Amino acid sequence: MRVIDENGDQAGVKPTQEALRMARSKDLDLIEVSPNAKPPVCKIGDFGKYNYEKQKKEKEQKKSKTSTQLKEIRFHPNTDTHDMDFKCRHLVEFLLQGHKVKATIIFIGRMMVHQDIGRKLMDEILEKLTVVGKIEQPPKMEGRYLTVMLIPEKKKIDDYKKSLEKGKPLEKSAEQKVEPKTEQKVEPEVEPKAELKADIPADN
Repeated sequence: MRVIDENGDQAGVKPTQEALRMARSKDLDLIEVSPNAKPPVCKIGDFGKYNYEKQKKEKEQKKSKTSTQLKEIRFHPNTDTHDMDFKCRHLVEFLLQGHKVKATIIFIGRMMVHQDIGRKLMDEILEKLTVVGKIEQPPKMEGRYLTVMLIPEKKKIDDYKKSLEKGKPLEKSAEQKVEPKTEQKVEPEVEPKAELKADIPADN
């Protein structure tokens, strides 16, 4: 068998009994680490410590595989500002937790002829989400669905958290932009919104 000593150095290929004597002389164990190799690889070390570190590593790998999930929130082209901000805050929170997110705008009935309204809404959504995430899959139409995928971006998340600690949210955050956008849109868009709902009946 090929032996690796307690310092991680190659000790060469040794007969089993000789490898066992080497381990015992140092009051350590002979641990088989690669049984399928030719010849098999064994390491001299503390089996209890080796087993603990192995289980810890496996647990961390399993956790990293299962903790990341895809979180999706859906919008409509006529989603109002308050509802959009509320949903975007949830998406931002998912990104902060390390999840991948998917924002979907659903076009129902004759709303399909007003895709420009949905794309404008998507631009506003992305403006809020890219504070802590980066686009993995650009916006694209899939039938009646306009979708975009984002993943967490560590540097942006770190900057975002630091800004919150200082009491100064980043300029493009959902919390900071809710009020200004509402003030700008309340008066000029009251009538257009009423006309839009009359021309484009919601089928949901």
